[in-house]
Amino acid sequence: MIFILRKRAWLLLFTLSLAVTSRAQARDKPATPMVVDARISTALQQVSADRIRANIEKLVSFGTRSTISAQDPASIAAGHGIGAAREWIKSEFERYSKDCGGCLEVKTDSFTEPAADRIPQPTEITNVYAVLKGTDAEGAKRIVLVTGHYDSRNSDTLDVKADAPGANDDGSGTAVSLECARVLSKLKFPATIIFLTVAGEEQGLNGSHHFAKMAKEQSWNVEAVLNNDIVGGDKSAQQDHSVVRVFSEGLPAAATEQEIKRIRGLGGENDSASRQLARYIADVGRAYHAGVKPMLVFRLDRYLRGGDHYSFNQQGFSAVRFTEFREDFHHQHQNVRTEKGVEYGDTAKFVDFDYVSHVARLNAATLASLVSAPAPPANVHLLTKDLENDSTLTWEAPAGGRAAAYEVLWRATGSPEWEHAQNVGNVTRTTLNLSKDNVIFAVRALDAEGHLSLPVVPLPER
Repeated sequence: MIFILRKRAWLLLFTLSLAVTSRAQARDKPATPMVVDARISTALQQVSADRIRANIEKLVSFGTRSTISAQDPASIAAGHGIGAAREWIKSEFERYSKDCGGCLEVKTDSFTEPAADRIPQPTEITNVYAVLKGTDAEGAKRIVLVTGHYDSRNSDTLDVKADAPGANDDGSGTAVSLECARVLSKLKFPATIIFLTVAGEEQGLNGSHHFAKMAKEQSWNVEAVLNNDIVGGDKSAQQDHSVVRVFSEGLPAAATEQEIKRIRGLGGENDSASRQLARYIADVGRAYHAGVKPMLVFRLDRYLRGGDHYSFNQQGFSAVRFTEFREDFHHQHQNVRTEKGVEYGDTAKFVDFDYVSHVARLNAATLASLVSAPAPPANVHLLTKDLENDSTLTWEAPAGGRAAAYEVLWRATGSPEWEHAQNVGNVTRTTLNLSKDNVIFAVRALDAEGHLSLPVVPLPER
């Protein structure tokens, strides 16, 4: 008798559990898939592996692109050294601008880097970039940026005589920035895109540091930075050409001690703005099928290593790094040579140009999606004055007036990506029957066509 009663009680609890679960599943909706913009899809088809190959081979042809190599007029005229590479990149941006009726503003950012460990004497460093200004007066203030470094090195960072082809590191990233400029300059967007190539990376992130600091000092509204470094898909046997790694910082490099304390208290170590950018890239990858899948790696960079996106992180900007799945260190930071049957050196023969074109499509799709969308909602808060199981979020409409509605996102605290989304309409306050103890929330804006902004995780408001 006791066994039967216990069995009935267990069945009752099980039935109730199923009912609760069913109601929860009926209430929750999968995170809204990104709307595919036909205009963006058409543009992505214009990305050319042959053009990328030609650009990488041209960069290799300069012999060395070491930051401390020659940049005098004679060397430039002879097509040798970093000065010649700089002038060629600038001419390419100018050619793209001519093709689109002057739509690109081609600029340089030059400065003198003082002598340091990897710079034996004060050296002029020049970043080259092109600006595709947004068509909307307010929206044009928003900037998204793609970058790669055009300098190279070999085994000895101070060696400027031996060839340093830098086909993969980082001719590939430079080619991505150039190809994105060529393809996207044919379109018009509400917000602004900057196509950047920097120097001085191998000497200590000098170029990106200077550019990011300039952007901060001039109060640029840089919403996202995509850094492409070693995206050549090296042709090693263990390479996985179906994925590209996307690295993003956890605790923000620019966070104050008070902010870090708050992040830890809220369990927000996995929710930096850079990490939201990485998740956005994953959404783009699912929507546009660029030919390569983003593999989100939740750390700043490869283990104990760094790249130009960190310069932007240090200034408080959202920035991520794209890198091929498996690097071959025989083909990185090595003089060109063959020893015991092993080929060393970063030459073009090891680059998979189709793979680079896939990475370029993913970058271009991300850039275009971001500048097509409204700005993210402002001043997003989660109300915490009262102890309650419901959760109330508030926010302000972003500048520009393009937000037509908003979505609240949430996920389990241990989930890497957003799991659920609820469109709450064109309002700036909503209450959900969900406990803030159990999930992470965010809010994003949508325009009338369904373009999605970056999500914003709320701050607590008492």
